[in-house]
Amino acid sequence: MLTCEICGEEIMLEEDMKTHLLLSHLENDMHCPLCSLSGVSYDELCFHISSAHPEKQPRVQDQAYFPSTSGCSAETSTGVTVTKKPQTPESCLAGDSCDTAGEATPTHACSVTTDSVRPKQNSKIQSEGSSTGETALITSTLTTQIPKTRQKSVGDCNDNSNGIKSEQSKAKQKRLSFPRKEKLLSCPMCALVCSSSFILQEHVELHLQEQHSAEGEKRFECPLCSVVCSDGFSLQEHVELHLDDRAAVNSAERLGLDLKMARQLQQEEEQRRRQKEAWQEREEFKKLQRQFGVDGRGGYCRQMERTMERAVARGLITPAEFHCKRAEMMESLASGIDDGRTRTQGVVRALSEYYQTECRDSVHVWLSADTDHFCSSAGDKGWGCGYRNLQMLLSSLHRIDAYAPFLQEKTVPSIPRVQSMIEKAWKEGLDPHGASHFNQRLQGTRAWIGATEIYVLLTSLGISARIIDFHQPTGPGDTHTRLFDWVKQYFQYSRSSGLIPRLIRTSLPPLYLQHQGHSRSIVGLEQRKNGSLCLLLLDPGSSASDTRKLLSKGTVSTAVHHIRKFPGSLRHKQYQVVAVQGMLSAEEKQISILNSRTLCAERIP
Repeated sequence: MLTCEICGEEIMLEEDMKTHLLLSHLENDMHCPLCSLSGVSYDELCFHISSAHPEKQPRVQDQAYFPSTSGCSAETSTGVTVTKKPQTPESCLAGDSCDTAGEATPTHACSVTTDSVRPKQNSKIQSEGSSTGETALITSTLTTQIPKTRQKSVGDCNDNSNGIKSEQSKAKQKRLSFPRKEKLLSCPMCALVCSSSFILQEHVELHLQEQHSAEGEKRFECPLCSVVCSDGFSLQEHVELHLDDRAAVNSAERLGLDLKMARQLQQEEEQRRRQKEAWQEREEFKKLQRQFGVDGRGGYCRQMERTMERAVARGLITPAEFHCKRAEMMESLASGIDDGRTRTQGVVRALSEYYQTECRDSVHVWLSADTDHFCSSAGDKGWGCGYRNLQMLLSSLHRIDAYAPFLQEKTVPSIPRVQSMIEKAWKEGLDPHGASHFNQRLQGTRAWIGATEIYVLLTSLGISARIIDFHQPTGPGDTHTRLFDWVKQYFQYSRSSGLIPRLIRTSLPPLYLQHQGHSRSIVGLEQRKNGSLCLLLLDPGSSASDTRKLLSKGTVSTAVHHIRKFPGSLRHKQYQVVAVQGMLSAEEKQISILNSRTLCAERIP
């Protein structure tokens, strides 16, 4: 596919392109390739070229491409060069000769030639016009396409040249001046504007020569350092070395970053784990505080008040009854004496009567000294079992002649009073580790107490006590048979040798039995006909109404079944027993205080 450079039309064949150029761009728009003449017919253009631009005229093409304002020079048939006045296309067509006076507008020199010089002129134009495509195209077209009739007319014009010269003066007056159509061409590589394509071509060639010389001296500088290479290949290898080194550095840095990130993630994970463990520990500690009553929710008095307030809200008691009971409670707490609302007396005596008359399955029965039962109340429900078992023990000691004279408290103290007595024992130096566990404070709290606090209080009162720790099961089925054997030895210790009766009432105080989360009091031991042993336990968790069933002959049998505990009933892993074994002298008390700094229990086994 061929494209016309003038109009841009696309043509398939080269012959069609030539025809297109001839018809569309030559015959329809005839103009002189050597001067500004245009708008004439083909015959007139041929005559103009042959007459105005003879072959003997020097640098005719230069004048055509480089217009001058100083007139034109023409050479005659005799070889004399004459400077003539620039003439118009009309004067050339009329056959006028060039004048000697120049005009301001740029024109080309003209001379009259004969018909014999026309072929030479055409060859001259063709040879000199080969530098530009336009001149070559027109020249070849003129040489090949001039019809014979047109050549004849041109010869006739040459024969009449003499007549034309005689009428030059007349033709000068009728001469018309056509404005020259100049096309300005700009350089694509700089801002220079040229008047012809020939000058533009030379100017562009200078640009290209400068570029070639600059490429010959081109420096291949490394963009990453100051090294200059001789060629592009060397520069590429040099840059690749840079990239390899940088890749190695980046790889090492990436490994370092990965290691750093891994360590950071590990530290964060460790920190989260520690925070979670700390949170769990705090929650467990709060749970233990609530469980043991040291969470600051108030003690016995505050719990009793809240219970009565809920009773008022439910309509169980009237506001007047609430204030009346609250006043009685405050009076009892101020006196330090238990109000006796939860106390049941005569329990051991009722058991003694039962085993004497009704129970025939027992071979031997050992009972402690008379002991009162104290059950939990609304003020200590859920945490007061240790205090209630201590009240049972103190109620028995008050009835034993060996202990009653040495007890300062002649009555059973209330729970707030027991708390203050334990705090006083801590101040004396007993069990400093236990005191620090409770932060030296029990009053106003719901703190649980255990075997060590019972031991501390008894030692403070001058009563000798022991703590026996049954730290693991010793019988089949995770039972504590050694515990039962030890209790049997405790009750038999005061009995002299001889015939053992069926019912033995001793003057021994009851035993304090502690296990995880709860405590009870051992007031007796029963040996069955098959040789098995069972403990008789008073539980603070039993209500006063259930305990009073032991006092009635009609319900005593059922009530005894509730207080009997065989080895299969004691399934806790560890049990502790506090046993009272006499009074302490002042010296023995001080020794016990010193020994309590590292309080140790007797472990069995």
